[in-house]
Amino acid sequence: MKIGLLGCGTVGSALVQLLDADGDRLGSLLGEPLELGRILVRDLHKVRAHEVPMKLLTTELAEVIEDPEIELVVELLGPGEFALSAIESALASHKSVVTANKEILSTHFRELESAAAKVNRDIFFEAAVAGGIPLIRALRVSLFGERLTRIVGIVNGTTNYILTQMQEEHVSLETALGDAQRLGYAEADPHGDLSGRDAASKLAIIASIAFGSHVDVADVQVDGIWGVTPADFDFARRSGGVIKLLAQAERSLDSPDAPVRVEVFPAIVMSDHPLASVRGSFNAVFVEGSAVGQLMFSGPGAGGLPTASAVLADIIDAVTNLRNATRAPMRVAQGTRFVDDSSIEGVFALSVDVIDAPGVLSRVSEVFGRNLVSIARMEQDELDSELAHLVFLTHRTRLSSIRATMAQLSELSVIQRLHKVLRVLE
Repeated sequence: MKIGLLGCGTVGSALVQLLDADGDRLGSLLGEPLELGRILVRDLHKVRAHEVPMKLLTTELAEVIEDPEIELVVELLGPGEFALSAIESALASHKSVVTANKEILSTHFRELESAAAKVNRDIFFEAAVAGGIPLIRALRVSLFGERLTRIVGIVNGTTNYILTQMQEEHVSLETALGDAQRLGYAEADPHGDLSGRDAASKLAIIASIAFGSHVDVADVQVDGIWGVTPADFDFARRSGGVIKLLAQAERSLDSPDAPVRVEVFPAIVMSDHPLASVRGSFNAVFVEGSAVGQLMFSGPGAGGLPTASAVLADIIDAVTNLRNATRAPMRVAQGTRFVDDSSIEGVFALSVDVIDAPGVLSRVSEVFGRNLVSIARMEQDELDSELAHLVFLTHRTRLSSIRATMAQLSELSVIQRLHKVLRVLE
């Protein structure tokens, strides 16, 4: 089986390394050798992490797509219209596709799956979510018959590393981000990670497969970790928890077309929850179903070799299906309904810096009461002789009420700063 590889960066080079090391063994198990036919790159002379034969390299996409001996294309180009066009061209040429492109899948999954079905070919994407963790395969195959109700997890290693550093080293977000960039965990432009957009792309894919419903990244409500401070970690610690950026998808079993709830948000996770112990750049996903109960998947969420391992697993599935003249369908229903923003409820932690003067607390509390937000606990710390830091933990209430409370607090003259709103994982 000849494979066309699009892109030979960190993951692509690692895949070449795995095929060099294990190609013969896998070939004997599959009954035919696995070999690279052509590799599309931008620069023929770039030094790569793993040596690649020059004769395999090309800068022309057509030399990969139009090669009749190549039956399978692996796309590792990254986001962008060129990558989408390359996937579409490969499918139109009756080639199966393996991709790690979460950005494209989170917006174009349904049309790409439809294109693959028309030519009886596969599109696999295990590596698009959670690196080397076999989550998509578990949802697509092992849990296909399960009525899943909730999926919550840490799916962005960059933010988890930053939050772990803030928690354990008592440093600011900016300092932790600088460390992550120096170590290669964060990009020079970290907006996609810190804004929650990366996690939202992955959650859209997870929810689509888990619930059989079409979820676009635009359907996900997103709040990232910008604005989280060391003071928030102090409160989380006193409350018995840690702060994590969570991706959560839920669906009620009340009816077959029950609305789906998809959110990304920073949350206080109590220390006795399995997700609280997930440190550094690791990922973990908690899955709940009506029959299976609770399952947890964890492992390295990024890195060349773990991600390439997931790509290789998809290659094996694709090769098997090609030889058996079959495919793995992934049906996604249209017309998905989503939970209305006004009906989302939870427990929240809100913090504000206020002028330290008589009557201030009553003015702040009045805003909570006006919006029917019940306070479960309040803490006050002096920042200096003129300012105080107030933290409020609410009873279960609506997210819309929290947003209204924060908007009205911002109008009070006694408020010096509004801090990040944190959810409490229930």
